[in-house]
Amino acid sequence: MTNVGFIGLGNMGAPMAVNLAKAGYDLLGFDLVPAACESARRAGIAIASDAASCVRGRDVAITMLPAGRHVLEVFRGIVPAMTKGALIVDCSTIDVDSARSAHALADAAGLRALDAPVSGGVAGAMAATLTFMVGGSDDAFARGETILASMGRRIVHCGPGGAGQAAKICNNMLLGISMIGACESFALAEKLGLDRQKLFDVISTSSGNCWSVSSYCPVPGVGPKSPADNGYRPGFAAALMLKDLLLAQDAATGVGAATPLGAAAAALYGEMVEAGEGDRDFSAMLPRLAAAHR
Repeated sequence: MTNVGFIGLGNMGAPMAVNLAKAGYDLLGFDLVPAACESARRAGIAIASDAASCVRGRDVAITMLPAGRHVLEVFRGIVPAMTKGALIVDCSTIDVDSARSAHALADAAGLRALDAPVSGGVAGAMAATLTFMVGGSDDAFARGETILASMGRRIVHCGPGGAGQAAKICNNMLLGISMIGACESFALAEKLGLDRQKLFDVISTSSGNCWSVSSYCPVPGVGPKSPADNGYRPGFAAALMLKDLLLAQDAATGVGAATPLGAAAAALYGEMVEAGEGDRDFSAMLPRLAAAHR
């Protein structure tokens, strides 16, 4: 039986760890937040005393952490505790440079490494339907694919170390842009006196269709059930969307890529977060736009 150490038992990490345990993996978890550890323990996860003991002697280590600096700090602490040849998988969404630095730390210690950020939100983590965008060697991917499949529905090997993070920020930049476009369309329709269900019926079967309309419509009572039907509780919080958009802007600046719509989306979500709405779902951009210039 493959044994796994899982570090980072927050809103995403905890259900991912639970799904690994359900799949039969010998799982040990850890989080710096005592409440997160206690919640995971109640869900049946054995808890280690610290990060190093969580991964010591384990075949696989998985991390799900807030930002690149946290990933690198944890890697510096746990890599020396791991057995040469073991696999370390970071599922956090972080900047590409930090992901590549994490790979370098693992490589220097003789470990296999993957960066494997996810798409699908808390609901996908709970249902084990996440999409993993994976960067790393062919050998590391072959080793980790089955484990990732216990937590997700689709696993895409995007290229070498850092490629998973690159794919994630490109995807989420487009998601942020498309959600704003969907919200603008429905806000305009309201001001024009157009029935929102009728507009959904048109867009969802026409050239303007996108995931932000057909699967995650920002209008309450329209389309499949979404956070809009639950008072815009996330879902995927606006603050997290802003984080990803800023990562995309940093990456674009670093390589000289033109992303004017990505920059505009980051600015709009920045305003939303500054207004104290960062904990609302990112589709709550709609009521903000609908209320503008009344």
